[in-house]
Amino acid sequence: MTGYADMTDDLKDTTTTEAVAEDWAKVKLPPRLTGLPMAVWITENDGYPHDVRVKVSTLHGGRGSWRIAPSIAVRPQPHEIVPGSLPAADVALVSRWIDLNLNVIIDIGTV
Repeated sequence: MTGYADMTDDLKDTTTTEAVAEDWAKVKLPPRLTGLPMAVWITENDGYPHDVRVKVSTLHGGRGSWRIAPSIAVRPQPHEIVPGSLPAADVALVSRWIDLNLNVIIDIGTV
């Protein structure tokens, strides 16, 4: 991921109308910002009993919808909410990305 300041500038340009319309759909990150082969969305708990989550598109290339995207919990360590909802290789990639960017993801998801 790029530096935090660079990323927040990029997010201003990539936040979708869909994400703005939904209070909890915090921000969509396309592959060009994450280095992942798929889009991800960082979501906040927004009063729900769960912590910050990363929703992961099942489609590579930046396409997909947060509405059907499986979730990966961020803490205490990255793990699928519904085991088997993503290919193991995708879970490994996203988990590593979460580990590398944990503080930024938590900052975005707990604003």
